[in-house]
Amino acid sequence: MKKVKIRREDLAPGACLCDHCTGKCCRYFSVPIETPTTWDDFDAVRWYLAHGRTLVYVEKGTWYLLVMTRCQYLSKDDRCQIYWSRPKICREYTTADCEYDDDWIFEQVFETPAQIWEYAEAILPPRRRKRSKTHLPAIALSTPGQAE
Repeated sequence: MKKVKIRREDLAPGACLCDHCTGKCCRYFSVPIETPTTWDDFDAVRWYLAHGRTLVYVEKGTWYLLVMTRCQYLSKDDRCQIYWSRPKICREYTTADCEYDDDWIFEQVFETPAQIWEYAEAILPPRRRKRSKTHLPAIALSTPGQAE
């Protein structure tokens, strides 16, 4: 059955918004991460982004890792197959502020490793290069007239 797109404000009293949704909230998860402040921190974020189907965004000053992956319990008709035993995070989630009719708009968003690296280069002091610890091999020198 195809979902009918209805505006939130046109929803009948007592009706469930989820009946008209395609399970947007069940197609990704997002977790806060430490705000990167060093080259190593930004390198870790670069690693997240190298895995594809990920992005990092900033919202109200908090940094988040977003992983785009469909919940294994979301049915083909976009209903939760374990609704009555769903995880606590799902039970506490409400449609009051869900993204049903919203587009994602973030303060900052990074989708590729190159983007986060470019940002780090713009805000951090230049990276200090480690000195090379390679040494040339010792060469035995002989003085003229000395037997080898």
